[in-house]
Amino acid sequence: MDIKRRVFKTEFAGRPLSFEVSRVGEQADSAIIGRYGDTVVLATVVMGKSDKAGMDYFPLTVNYEEKFYAAGKILGSRFSRREGKSSDEAILSGRLIDRTIRPLFNSAMRREVQVVVTVLQIDSVNDPDFIGLLTASMALTVSRIPWGGPVAGVKISKFKNKEEVLVNPSLMDIKDKESDLDFDAFVAGTKDKINMIELGGNEVNEKYVVGGFAMAQQQITELTKFQETVAKELAKPKVEVYLAVPEKDLEQKLNDFFGNKLEEALYNPDKIKREEMLYRIKDDMRLMLEDMGGEEKEYIAAEVYMESRLDEILHKKILDEEKRPDGRKLDEVRDLYAEVGILNRVHGSALFVRGNTQSLSVTTIAPPGSEQLVESMRNSIKRRFMLHYNFPPYSVGETGGFRGPGRRDIGHGSLAEKALRPLLPSYEAFPYVIRVVSEILSSNGSSSMATVCAGGLSLMDAGVPIRRPAAGIAMGLITDEKGEKYKVLTDIQGPEDHYGDMDFKVAGTEEGVTAIQLDVKINGINMEMVEKVLAQAKLARLHILKTITGALKEPRKELSEYAPVVLSLTINPEKIGEVIGPGGKTINGIIAATGATTIDIDQSGKVYVAGPNKETAEAAFKIVKSIVTDIEVGQIVEGNVVKILDFGAIVEFGPNKDGMIHVSELKEGFVKKVEDVVKLGDFVRAKVIRAEGGKVSLSLKALNKPETDK
Repeated sequence: MDIKRRVFKTEFAGRPLSFEVSRVGEQADSAIIGRYGDTVVLATVVMGKSDKAGMDYFPLTVNYEEKFYAAGKILGSRFSRREGKSSDEAILSGRLIDRTIRPLFNSAMRREVQVVVTVLQIDSVNDPDFIGLLTASMALTVSRIPWGGPVAGVKISKFKNKEEVLVNPSLMDIKDKESDLDFDAFVAGTKDKINMIELGGNEVNEKYVVGGFAMAQQQITELTKFQETVAKELAKPKVEVYLAVPEKDLEQKLNDFFGNKLEEALYNPDKIKREEMLYRIKDDMRLMLEDMGGEEKEYIAAEVYMESRLDEILHKKILDEEKRPDGRKLDEVRDLYAEVGILNRVHGSALFVRGNTQSLSVTTIAPPGSEQLVESMRNSIKRRFMLHYNFPPYSVGETGGFRGPGRRDIGHGSLAEKALRPLLPSYEAFPYVIRVVSEILSSNGSSSMATVCAGGLSLMDAGVPIRRPAAGIAMGLITDEKGEKYKVLTDIQGPEDHYGDMDFKVAGTEEGVTAIQLDVKINGINMEMVEKVLAQAKLARLHILKTITGALKEPRKELSEYAPVVLSLTINPEKIGEVIGPGGKTINGIIAATGATTIDIDQSGKVYVAGPNKETAEAAFKIVKSIVTDIEVGQIVEGNVVKILDFGAIVEFGPNKDGMIHVSELKEGFVKKVEDVVKLGDFVRAKVIRAEGGKVSLSLKALNKPETDK
């Protein structure tokens, strides 16, 4: 059977790139296999058969499917060797694609669209996010589904002390080199505008970021042009679908009904009152439509129209009058408050408030054995730093279920983690696993950036020696229809986020940027806008940092009394077995004898001893050190007498370490009976006088002999 394979090839960043179309996935609206190097994905798009006129949102879903076989792995739990719930890594990749393609759909569509990107094969060189987004874009572009693409995205990286920005560096180029990076970013957009950014930076200067984005835009343009050439041969006619917009006569009636109500509600500076007024308008609008005999789809269309009117009002007031809903200036940050030590028994805590947005962040530190083991299609790693973000329904005055973190929670937590990670001390300087949890107590714009502020403060309150305090700010944009006139907004809140054109989050320190995330509701933004946003965001960041350092200027010098104490030493790897002992007998014995929490050993010979307090940790540390320390003549040891012989006594001075004190070495002069000097169980200190072939001879007499007698 002929599967009618057609392949379209090019080269990008020195590696082969191709799209393959065939009968594979033929029942989907569009199915394309994308290859970049030896990384292969299948992107399928399907549109529902009918319109959901009663639905009040555009039902787009994007699924990113990791397959363990793609990397030649058999993973999963011991009892279920198959893929299950999506990993955080897969969720973030799916969000990356979703955030890039969504702005190019008409949000008034009410027909289901599903995009599925399945990773079929992955090499150790090429990141599947690049070819995943590109292939999804190609599948949408050639399908019958109405969409404004194509789009593309590229990864860009810049290393310290190097002017060159790398485009799509191989995974091997940046593996284990995170500390050497100025920044690492994924930038996506259309042929002339950027519409999605994910960046992690090491306190990088904004000028390098702008330069990197400009280079990325050039590469994106080339990739969209390649897609356009393919589309000329494969594209299907776009179908007309129902759009939830009112008829002209209903539109006029709605305008008469709204009058000045929408502007009055939108420009009420009190969030709770504003939302109450808007809900009341919606309820009254429904009653009006019911009296007119309107159907549910007409109410949905009216609601969409109401949203578009609110959007128009916000744009006009800001563009013409620079008037924001809460009366602030365009570059003004809301009122700030910060406090540390909110909870006295946790290891570190902080509350950060910006306007109506509140984050309570709590830091917990633990021994190295508490690392999270992450196994995914791409890699298997141990995570030393974790940041978890929780967004309960009460934070926005709503009811709802608690079903664990959703995609948004995972995305916001990942962004805040990215912002704080470069500031952490090395494992050698601070041998702890660190977890930060952000509880969003109230939200009205940019809770992820509040998490950065509160998270950094809680780290300092816990005594984690981070390099510097960090802060984050969300920037907005209001543009006219042509994109020629625009205003940049600092510290956007509810209406400006919902009805505005952009959410551009920037986090960092006084020295530079550590994280950026961009989402838009328009086609994208140009480089002039990017440059202005970053400059305005820096001023806001420095302003917020004053409040943060006012609460706590630097990390505390001492850990909480409730935090574990971790001591470390490096041993000869050949002695690891001696510390562990047969079946773990020695190491478990040390823990039982001292009350230590854990003793963790890695294959390099690094040993981490943890205890609930300093005394316990030091006791276990001392025993471990005694095990691995070679016995030398003249060394002083101490321990208990464990055996009495006719000719001497055996002293145990460490696990699996003992020595004999001959009767002649017990004291000066004649000793008739060993028990006359030492008894079973006595604790003694002795000097090593011989250490040969694993046998150790000890002496009490030599220890007590004055230096002048030697």
